[in-house]
Amino acid sequence: MEIEELLRIMTHGEDSKHQFKANVTRSESLAQEMVAFSNSQGGIVLIGVSDHGAISGLTSDDMGRINQLVSNAATEHMRPPISPITQNLSLPDGMVMVVFVPKGISKPYMDKSLHVYVKSGADKRKVTAREELQRMFQAAALVHADQIPVNASSVDDVDSDFFDAFFEREFPELDVENISRAQLLENMNLLHRGQLNICGALLFAKKPQNRLPAFIVKAVSFPGVDIEDEQYLDSQDITGKLSDIYQKVRGFVLANIRHQQNDRGFNSLGEPEIPHIVLEELLVNALIHRDYFVSAPVKVFVFADRIEIISPGHLPNSLTIENVKMGNSNFRNPILASFAARILPYRGIGSGIRRAIKAYSKIEFIDERDANTFKVIIWRSKVTQ
Repeated sequence: MEIEELLRIMTHGEDSKHQFKANVTRSESLAQEMVAFSNSQGGIVLIGVSDHGAISGLTSDDMGRINQLVSNAATEHMRPPISPITQNLSLPDGMVMVVFVPKGISKPYMDKSLHVYVKSGADKRKVTAREELQRMFQAAALVHADQIPVNASSVDDVDSDFFDAFFEREFPELDVENISRAQLLENMNLLHRGQLNICGALLFAKKPQNRLPAFIVKAVSFPGVDIEDEQYLDSQDITGKLSDIYQKVRGFVLANIRHQQNDRGFNSLGEPEIPHIVLEELLVNALIHRDYFVSAPVKVFVFADRIEIISPGHLPNSLTIENVKMGNSNFRNPILASFAARILPYRGIGSGIRRAIKAYSKIEFIDERDANTFKVIIWRSKVTQ
């Protein structure tokens, strides 16, 4: 860092990327700042600068002592340890140490007491909400929502006919005559210690929403183009196993959009204005790749000019809309994705979005990180007279 840049940062004051400290005497407090930066976007700690941006000035002896504190904070007081870079700058009023803390790649980072901090504006805050901690572990691929046990569930919740038919169809070569259904579910990583996990409940429970009431699809068809319309044409809370939900939502959309005769006969049902493959790929993606740590429904809105599919959870990690369009994917729910290919029209190779765009180009994707949602907009064709 050049001195001119240092002075500019001091003039602008503290923010989410810059923290000022007049002096440091304890590794523990410095570690908390470094934890917060590592769990956020990284940042710079300026030591020898007061909160108001004035140079308090450090001596050569201070620099040696603080460099040791920085090293101790990064290795002895953080889990996992990090490797910050320090730079000593000499100014007329004294010396300033610049500590560069990189954005972490092994989140979540914790201090020695196993507390997790993140940046909140110019300050830091301790993460205490279970849901936020779960998302951080999820982002680090340390835990996945589809593996979370469903409280009070058991093998008795399973739709035995549906599960048995699925197992016989998909694993005909296995001799399971002397193996209980509970053991089969546990072997498939759908049951643990007698409880179904979220994946097992969503795929095979008779009534998943008895235990997981938020995991439904709210579908509404509006006559106009505004969600604020006081009237609607159709509204349903769609429940059931994931396979049932997919079929019902698909049917809801098809019933509320136009069909075109094209070259079909007079008595035919006609082709939907949105190709089947588009609805297939986008609805399946919404059900499989949504964030099941968020207790909220998927929403499907049919407007006069568009269809909106809104999934809880923004794109995971560093995945971007451009990545998704190129076929890149990140399995937020890996167990669910592995079984979905056997139950739903899902291939799991990252090509679904590309197929949808190829079949129908008027599709818009919006990664709403502040709202923690991912929205797909399918623009409908205008009616020609």
